[in-house]
Amino acid sequence: MRLARCIALALALVAAPAAAQDFSKVQIKANALRGGTHVLTGAGGNIVASVGSDGAYIIDDQYAPLSEKILAALKAIGDQPLRFVINTHWHGDHTGGNEAMGKAGAVIMAHDNVRKRMGTAGTFRGEAREAAPAGALPVVTFKDGVSLHLNGDHVHARHVARAHTDGDSLVKFENANVLHMGDVYFNGLYPFIDLESGGSIDGFLAAIRAGVEMSDADTLVVPGHGPVSNRAELAAYGDMLQGYRDAIAAMKRDGKTLQQVIAAKPTAATDEKLGKAFIKPDQLVTSIYNSL
Repeated sequence: MRLARCIALALALVAAPAAAQDFSKVQIKANALRGGTHVLTGAGGNIVASVGSDGAYIIDDQYAPLSEKILAALKAIGDQPLRFVINTHWHGDHTGGNEAMGKAGAVIMAHDNVRKRMGTAGTFRGEAREAAPAGALPVVTFKDGVSLHLNGDHVHARHVARAHTDGDSLVKFENANVLHMGDVYFNGLYPFIDLESGGSIDGFLAAIRAGVEMSDADTLVVPGHGPVSNRAELAAYGDMLQGYRDAIAAMKRDGKTLQQVIAAKPTAATDEKLGKAFIKPDQLVTSIYNSL
């Protein structure tokens, strides 16, 4: 129950605009993984940090108001300069600290579409959003992937197409055997498939399969939100979503309207466990139906 409350609190922060949130009481907590990596939690997406003799680098950086706390947490792990940030996708709870991290000396890296979406005004969840300031934009972008060789490890960011968004990357620390899934994995709750940003259920499922292929039984799998997981749990999450996708697709092929499919409650088996946080059952069904 404590875990459920923590997830609900964290995702409530994701759901609200950053300007409307109170970050003053948010604490950044660092927990060691292995091979010099740590997972940092606070508000927004999970951060994975590597700190060692070559410096520090992080995967995602949460919200802008938390940047000083994140930098302090990194310094407490090891007093090394921050050299790189890799964004798993463009959403503000994963990229909000980019500008501050850049000013601290980090090179911001991400898929091509992350820079495009951050640099362009648009809408997000039905609300208008402004383009990010120039200092927050990734300065190194890639199409398929990029690798870093630091702190005795080889880290590979791999683009997965049209999943949570159209700019998602999975990031694997080869020697530490740690995989950051970004928001292609919401552990303990239903996923948000951002159709406005090019996401899709079939791409989401393909990305989960890619994550399973990149893992083994000992891999520590870090979701975008929720507790650190493993390959078996990630695969089970994908199997669950595949079953829901297939059931909804069958009803849609039979001519069922969206409202009829929602009324059929195709996700009922896990609604009590997963459907009470950020994304509710009706929202998941709607995303899948509209994505097909």
